Amino acid sequence: MAKLPATGVIDADGHVLEPADLWLDYLEDDVRERAIRVRVDDAGLEYLEIDGVPFERLSHGGIAMLGAMGDETAHAGPDRRYMDAMPLGACDATDRIAWLDEEGLDAVVLYPTLGIIWESAVDDADLAGAYARAYNRWIADFCRDSGGRLVPIAHLHLTDPSLAAAELERAVADGCRGAFMAPFTWSRVPHGHPDHDVLWAKAAELGVPIGIHPSYEPEFANTLARFRNVSSTPGVGDAGAQIMSNLVARQGVQQAFMSFFAYGTFARFPGLTIGVLESGAGWIGSFLDRMDALFGETMFRRLHALSDRPSDYFRRQCFISCDPEETAAPLIVDHVGRECFVWATDYPHPDHPATWRGSLERFVEPLGEETTALVAGSNVRRLYRAE
Repeated sequence: MAKLPATGVIDADGHVLEPADLWLDYLEDDVRERAIRVRVDDAGLEYLEIDGVPFERLSHGGIAMLGAMGDETAHAGPDRRYMDAMPLGACDATDRIAWLDEEGLDAVVLYPTLGIIWESAVDDADLAGAYARAYNRWIADFCRDSGGRLVPIAHLHLTDPSLAAAELERAVADGCRGAFMAPFTWSRVPHGHPDHDVLWAKAAELGVPIGIHPSYEPEFANTLARFRNVSSTPGVGDAGAQIMSNLVARQGVQQAFMSFFAYGTFARFPGLTIGVLESGAGWIGSFLDRMDALFGETMFRRLHALSDRPSDYFRRQCFISCDPEETAAPLIVDHVGRECFVWATDYPHPDHPATWRGSLERFVEPLGEETTALVAGSNVRRLYRAE
């Protein structure tokens, strides 16, 4: 087993697999009949039901594959069940701490799995709010007795920014250390637009970071719509389409992220911290270079009210998660801002390799000791006030 490159190493983006009965147990009484459920079809394959409707963009049987990291032979079938196929610690807090001990990690910041699926099918602000509150209460309970080693992150939606701001305040009071949002909005208003300022003001007031995490997206948000018969849904279409849908997931995150610069959100809320999750990090150098040039040395300069360069706002108010298998990203960490980089396993999702320990060791080879310590754990500890 490869050694870890530093002490105090923290996984900045791990996932839970929510229990099948989470929404039945945690939803408010008036919407419990609309709970998310795991059902079984006539062929014996499990599928996700959202508000009484089968979710067909996740193939039947596919729900049991969501924890198959490192298992290249896993396949969907009636003999593979979601709750039975969960790997160590995916749905049990005690086991997750055992997994941390086994891997030599101090802590993990936790995100959902079904939670990055259901929002693409729910445009009802009240129901979305109820689904999010149910998960947020559950994840706070899941992490509560972990001694700070399991860091709960709340799910927010932007369908109603005022509801999202109220839920952020409630969730943080309940123990959540931050929140995440999907890279699309049902209103089609960009994330950084002033329409959402009530949420950014609340996040700045509370001093908690907000991450943008890839998710399933409605078809109107499909960045592959320029091509015929290519969906943005993972697992849908021929082999080429499936690979493209996975690779393109980061583009929605990048578009949501750039809106915070384009609309001057960071300037309006200097206490706001926004993170980019599970989208790689090697691109951030050229991304910031382009914005610095566009906003500083072209006619677009008069279209914004930024007092500083985008790269300066990034260093002060942003962070980005690296995939351990990246080879170019380590070469820009110190140049872009070493206080802004974290790393993640994505455990137990199957679209990232289980060989992250060796990859992380190689990732930090070009970095100095101080930078390695920051990227491996100290930055996460500061951002989320992890114990």
